[in-house]
Amino acid sequence: MKPVTTVSPLETAGIQNTRAAHWNLPAARLYEEAIRRGEGLAAAAGPLVVSTGSRTGRSPNDKFIVKDAETASKVNWGKTNRAIEPETFAAMHAKVSAYLQGREVFVFDGFAGADPRWRLPIRVVTETAWHNLFARNLFIPATPAEAAVHQPEFTLLNTPHLLAGGAADGLSSEAFVLMDFTKKLVLIGGTRYAGEIKKSVFTIMNYLCPQRGVLPMHSSANIGKDGQVTVFFGLSGTGKTTLSADPERRLIGDDEHGWSDDGVFNFEGGCYAKVIKLSAAAEPEIFQTTRTFGTVLENVVIDPDTRELDLDSEKLTENTRAAYPLSEIGNHEPSGRGGQPTNIVMLCADAFGVLPPIAKLSAAQAKYHFLSGYTAKVAGTEAGVKEPTATFSTCYGAPFFPMHASVYAELLGEKIKKHGVQVWLVNTGWVGGPYGTGKRISIAHTRSLLRAALSGALKDVKTVNHAVFNLDVPVEVPGVPAELLRPRESWADAKAYDAKAAHLAKLFSENFAQYEKHVTPELIAAGPKAA
Repeated sequence: MKPVTTVSPLETAGIQNTRAAHWNLPAARLYEEAIRRGEGLAAAAGPLVVSTGSRTGRSPNDKFIVKDAETASKVNWGKTNRAIEPETFAAMHAKVSAYLQGREVFVFDGFAGADPRWRLPIRVVTETAWHNLFARNLFIPATPAEAAVHQPEFTLLNTPHLLAGGAADGLSSEAFVLMDFTKKLVLIGGTRYAGEIKKSVFTIMNYLCPQRGVLPMHSSANIGKDGQVTVFFGLSGTGKTTLSADPERRLIGDDEHGWSDDGVFNFEGGCYAKVIKLSAAAEPEIFQTTRTFGTVLENVVIDPDTRELDLDSEKLTENTRAAYPLSEIGNHEPSGRGGQPTNIVMLCADAFGVLPPIAKLSAAQAKYHFLSGYTAKVAGTEAGVKEPTATFSTCYGAPFFPMHASVYAELLGEKIKKHGVQVWLVNTGWVGGPYGTGKRISIAHTRSLLRAALSGALKDVKTVNHAVFNLDVPVEVPGVPAELLRPRESWADAKAYDAKAAHLAKLFSENFAQYEKHVTPELIAAGPKAA
């Protein structure tokens, strides 16, 4: 371990004259420092409980990328990828550097990427001990031997208590997440939400990987006893984490992966899971991490006297989180790696109740649905609001992909064809009617669908084409009622189904219009047939 007074390696990131720099401290030391500094509380069962204050989620309007010769022609500039001038970044870098003078800092040296061939050496410098523990949990720590010679390719400076001047600094508010791909530096401040650290590294990987022929994926992945790998795409609420945590398969990772010519590998060394209303019965392995030393719990309500947790409380936020090493999940793949995927599962929770529960996708259809990234949110709580809302998120993670979506879609299509991967669209949403009328597909039936797909039982099964959504739907699946496979037949009013299906198809087409000038006619034709 490097001595706590060593600061010279930080000078390359513009950090000088710190009071002390604590290098690569283990969890126990970071606990001690966090409690000594009043950053958090130790819960009765072991985790460190912290508060992120008023910002309990990401701040997308405060994220900027420096526009310069490196990025000008590569980044898909717009509302998601907002540009700032190099001079604006330099001024904020100077402000961060001045702020850290005379302060203690905590330094994490490690990697993003479990595959040594593609891993990214990173350094995370934080003004708080608990943010450093978060980084230690989420990324892959350098071994002592690696740390002694560690040369970070990217450095993140995290100063949550330093507030920006908003417009006076050329920014949107007091919070800032600024990325400079030329200086290979990230500045995060004005927000204590640790997810900004995680997603900044993911954004970096999403920028670098395609240039190296590696597809970055906002996905989970697991591996069966036969060595076959499955990748799961899906937005929040679709069941991505739950369905990939299969007791008969080892978890490679639950959120961020790369797909190279060597196979699939996890970008991370840990998990950042929502824990609101978590129960031991429904998700026992994740629940156990909330009772484990080393876990960081964000915004979970804790009794100040007994130090007992209240996982059901939304008093601070609905977005309560646990950050823990993947090793805390018993049925995980220690290498964080797998071979070429045999299957890809694209999940959606269709609250309109019109999509089939499973369908085979061609390579073109896979690219179409990857670009669409569809799911649907259920109706809100306002009086009279009963209609579900369609949500489309490019590549199943639009806020984190700096390049144009077509770059990632082309890579996906190439790899699907090269490795003969079967792709499935799986709907975990409603049947028999939309939300409020129909019922949600049971997790037991969804698992039966997946079991049949992943085992090869559906390889030669007869399919019928859905007239509206242009999907090949199996006519039978072991353990699944036949009427479930044909959603129109599960509705009491077939004409009402037709109208709702046409409505959703139109939403798909309207959303996909933004990509049409970047894709082939074949790809456009792979989508639903809007009236």
